[in-house]
Amino acid sequence: MDRTILIVDDDPMNLLILEEILEAKYPLLKAEDGTEAVAMVEEHRPWLVLMDIMMPQINGYDACRAIKALPEPTPQVVLVSAKASTGERVQGYAAGADDYIIKPFDDEELLAKIAVQLRLREALYELAEARRELACDNDRLNQTVDAQCVELDHTRDLIVFALANLADSRDPETGEHLERIRVYCRILAEHLSEHGPYTAQIDAEFIQQIYLASPLHDIGKVGIPDTILLKPGRLTDREFDLMKQHALIGAGALETVAERGGEGSFLQMAYDIARSHHERWDGAGYPDGISGEAIPLSARIAALADVFDALTSARVYKDAFSNDIALSMIEQDRGTHFDPAVVDAFVACFDAFCSTRSRDPESSIEHNTAA
Repeated sequence: MDRTILIVDDDPMNLLILEEILEAKYPLLKAEDGTEAVAMVEEHRPWLVLMDIMMPQINGYDACRAIKALPEPTPQVVLVSAKASTGERVQGYAAGADDYIIKPFDDEELLAKIAVQLRLREALYELAEARRELACDNDRLNQTVDAQCVELDHTRDLIVFALANLADSRDPETGEHLERIRVYCRILAEHLSEHGPYTAQIDAEFIQQIYLASPLHDIGKVGIPDTILLKPGRLTDREFDLMKQHALIGAGALETVAERGGEGSFLQMAYDIARSHHERWDGAGYPDGISGEAIPLSARIAALADVFDALTSARVYKDAFSNDIALSMIEQDRGTHFDPAVVDAFVACFDAFCSTRSRDPESSIEHNTAA
């Protein structure tokens, strides 16, 4: 697929800098003001617009609004500016921008963010194509309502794993890891629904949604440079700070899909899990440092499932812990890292976790997947 990028800046030197960074990887178009940028989007339909804010005629905010008002599919828009205050960034997102990069920027970060947006644009395109194909088959599918529901659920499940595997294509987690995470989450949710204390919050729909949404917990790793994601060992403090950005990258991507895809609470749960599965019950987690029940329940469940799978998986710098040692370690973090009620559910369901774990003999070595 053509992944043309339109770069927009009224400063020829800035255009030249961006061109030198991008020309070896992507087809490029150039514009020197917002009016020209909108016209070029209408004519050429690029996949991504990389745009300065302070420009003559119309500024980047207004140009972004005009681009997003065009008939679908519109390109991803990333604003690039030295305007770094929170208010200015919020103004950019309010104008419809999909991301915001502050000058001076790091070349690797720029390329990583562009890669995320292009993958997201491709996923949105494929989702739209799948929906068009489903619409063409609507008459046939309507002959059997039950069969239609099964097909739609199966398609949604495949889309989830396709998105999850965007990260999997660069980070050598196995498909079995994603499958185990969703099964662990369902086990915990079913127990908490039946035995409390979250019976009022967890119904059959919640259980189905967490089963579908949890494999997307690390989708943001598509935006982490390979030098960090694939490093064969522990990360430095600076590298870990960069790795932690995957929670926000994944949440941002899923928020965009939720706004455009209309999948409702399923994608809202996926957003909650992607953003908050590294938060801690005591508030010492990331990216927001929230604590207790301020952390979405789905993320609290996914956090324990993810940690158990990480502890019982081999890494280049450690052997896999036994299930019993992992149980002991998680129990020690009851009320600090993990929701006490979720830990209690895990202890009650430990045999089911062990049974799920034993279905996949540990063979692969994973890199930095617990970050």
